[in-house]
Amino acid sequence: MSHVDDVRAWAEERFAGQDERLSAIRSVLSSIGAEAERDPEHRRLRVLERLITPEQTIRFRVVWEDDAGEVHVNEGWRVLQSTQLGPGKGGLRFHRSVNESIVSFLAFEQQFKNALTGLALGAAKGGADFDAHDRSDREMMRFCQAFMTELHAHIGARTDVPAGDIGVGTREIGYLFGQYRRIVGTWDGVLTGKGDTWGGSLLRQEATGYGLVYFLGHMLEARDRTLEGERIAVSGAGNVALHAAEKLIADGAKVVTLSNSRGVLMAEDGFTADTLEKARGCRYRSGTTLADLDGSHGLRWVADGKAWEAECSIALPCATQGELDEADARGLVERGCRFVAEGANMPCTEEAIGVFREEGVYFGPGKAANAGGVSVSGLEMAQNAKMLRWARERVDERLREIMQDIFRRARVAAEEAGAPDDLLRGADIAGYRRLADALVAQGLG
Repeated sequence: MSHVDDVRAWAEERFAGQDERLSAIRSVLSSIGAEAERDPEHRRLRVLERLITPEQTIRFRVVWEDDAGEVHVNEGWRVLQSTQLGPGKGGLRFHRSVNESIVSFLAFEQQFKNALTGLALGAAKGGADFDAHDRSDREMMRFCQAFMTELHAHIGARTDVPAGDIGVGTREIGYLFGQYRRIVGTWDGVLTGKGDTWGGSLLRQEATGYGLVYFLGHMLEARDRTLEGERIAVSGAGNVALHAAEKLIADGAKVVTLSNSRGVLMAEDGFTADTLEKARGCRYRSGTTLADLDGSHGLRWVADGKAWEAECSIALPCATQGELDEADARGLVERGCRFVAEGANMPCTEEAIGVFREEGVYFGPGKAANAGGVSVSGLEMAQNAKMLRWARERVDERLREIMQDIFRRARVAAEEAGAPDDLLRGADIAGYRRLADALVAQGLG
């Protein structure tokens, strides 16, 4: 067996039962196999095993009280994957589905994404199996405070810097940051995603969606196309989807779908800035949903439908992990889709990606295409370190540069591997090279 096969078998045994984690490991190993075999010193130094194994995993209980006085016990995790490129960096996810396998898979993927940015960012991920649905503001505050009371000793501006993720927005970051500040007694950039009036970076909320569009623009340019007039199916109606749609419309594209877990809102002639704003309002106004826009302004609601049922040339999955499967991929190809870029983390299944490769669909993996969010988090860390605040234009200019560099790194690595159209393979190889070089240079440990 090859060295990569040995490592795959070792990982299967060590992490047996952690399906999400093993799926991510298998995917990366299949991409970087030849690269990892190239240098025998990497084998001797166990570079692959060290990249797969987190530097630290902590698991803790979170005890909190609801508004009725009932005490609840949840579990929390923080996986510090790697710090050879910089302090740990990655989000916190509060959702009932969170477990150690999911957090570990996210942390493993995060290190390749962060390496691609070229910034001084290590990788980490965390969260809790907490269901925020129907919880009051005071309950959210108490949970966040209890969570940070357990986590605070393991994070810091120069060690590990969490951010938001599913279930953790600016409100939750505020509660977490306030509790950290009270316990530690200092103000520092220990969390990113803060409000822009108390240490956050301008453009942070827009960064993942805008960065996705900038990356897509480079994909189109490589095929001598532009966004103008392209029909684009966007899934989701959250932060990433709405800001991506906003930027796409401004650049002349036709956004033809937004969606949620109950169905899809179709716009045959494309959303306008006005109808997009109405869809955005459904997210923030209590008691309203996308379905309420059915029949108005040329919009059509399809209950239990998917964004991938629309005629489109480009698909941007921006909702959740595993939302686009093999059948969806084949349907997209049949309806003329030629480009797919991931706005969410691993929204396309392995089988769907296989279809895109088979059919020549240009595919932008999330670890590259949606790296805008963590990139601006890195810029927020830089601003906090100097106690400065950059203008929106400066942040946007730097974001554009970073996304261009990510595309270039992935494309060049793919070409060198003899697979010029495989940006997933290129992204994995480019990330691996930077991570492995740093591990080797810094010695064992």
